[in-house]
Amino acid sequence: MQKRILGTSGMEVSALGFGCMGLTFGYGPATDRENAITLIRAAYEQGVTFFDSAEAYGAANEEILGEAVEAFRDKVVLATKFGWKNGTPKEGLDSTPARIRIVAEQSLKRMRTDVIDLFYQHRVDPDVPIEDVAGTVKDLIAEGKVKQFGLSEAGIQTIRRAHAVQPLAALQSEYSLFYREPDTEMLAALEELGVGFVPFSPLGKGFLTGKIDEKTEFGDGDSRNSGPRFSTAARMANMTLVDLLKQIAEDKRATPAQVALAWLLAQKPWIVPIPGTTKLHRLDENIGSAKVDLTEADLEQIRTATSKIVVQGDRYPEHLQKLVGR
Repeated sequence: MQKRILGTSGMEVSALGFGCMGLTFGYGPATDRENAITLIRAAYEQGVTFFDSAEAYGAANEEILGEAVEAFRDKVVLATKFGWKNGTPKEGLDSTPARIRIVAEQSLKRMRTDVIDLFYQHRVDPDVPIEDVAGTVKDLIAEGKVKQFGLSEAGIQTIRRAHAVQPLAALQSEYSLFYREPDTEMLAALEELGVGFVPFSPLGKGFLTGKIDEKTEFGDGDSRNSGPRFSTAARMANMTLVDLLKQIAEDKRATPAQVALAWLLAQKPWIVPIPGTTKLHRLDENIGSAKVDLTEADLEQIRTATSKIVVQGDRYPEHLQKLVGR
C-alpha cells in the first residue's frame, strides 16, 4: 500500500488506516477478542500501518490493539485519545492536565508500548483552555511518552490556538461523501497550517457501502439507532447518493465503498481515512480502494452529481452535536 505523510509532521502512515472503534464500541456487541486480533494482523499483512483507538472505546480496545501488533510494534503507528471523565463519554469531558497524564500512562500499558505515536484530544473541553491541553501533550512529547499531538472534532480557531503551543500532526473528524462540511473552510485551514486530516466514518457509518436501506434494522447498542441521518425517512431520501456510487462503481469494476474511499484519497495527499470493520472480507474490500483510480472526469462527475444532492438528517443527535467544533 502507498504511504502518506500527515501534514508537515513527518509522520508516515499507510494511505488507509484502520479504525478500531467498532471492534468494541458503537455498533453493538464487541467482536470476539481472537477474531479482532486476527483482523488487525490481517490489515497489517496487507500494508496497513496506522491503527486508531481511544480510551472511550473501553480498555479492551487498546489491549486488543497492543496484543495484535506487539510482534511488529516498531513498524506501525498507534493513535489513541483522551478527554473523558474516567474514560467514559457518559460521564462528560475531562481534559485537565492530570487526567491527560493518567490516560497516557494507562494507554501505554494497555497497548504494550513505550510511546504513543499520535495522542488526540477526543473532544474539546470548554472548561480547560486548549493551551493547557497542548502544553501538557508538549510535555509528554518532551518526556518521550508521546510523539505527535492531534485534535478530534475541533473548530478552526481551537486548532490554531493549540497549534501555536504544540504543532498538530493531524485533525480527526468525520468526512465523506455523506458528510462534506470540511470542504468549506476546514481543508484550507489544515493545508495552511500543515496539519494532516484523518477522516473517521469515511463510509458514512456504513451507508455508503450500499448495504443499508430503509428496511435495515440495527441491533441493540448500535449508535445509528439514535442518529437522525439513519431514520427510515432519511435513509430513503439519501439513497440517491448511494445510487450514484453504484453507477460509478459499476464502471470501475469496484464497489460503492471502494469508490467512496477512493474519492477521499483523491481530495488531498495528506488525507488518511480510517475505515473500520469487523469482517475480513470488508477489510479486503476497503484496502482494495487504494487501487481504484478516479480520473479528473470521474471526480468532476461526482462533484456535479453531489452538488445536486442534499443529504437529509443531522449527523448527530443534539446532545452529541454540542460537543463538536468548539
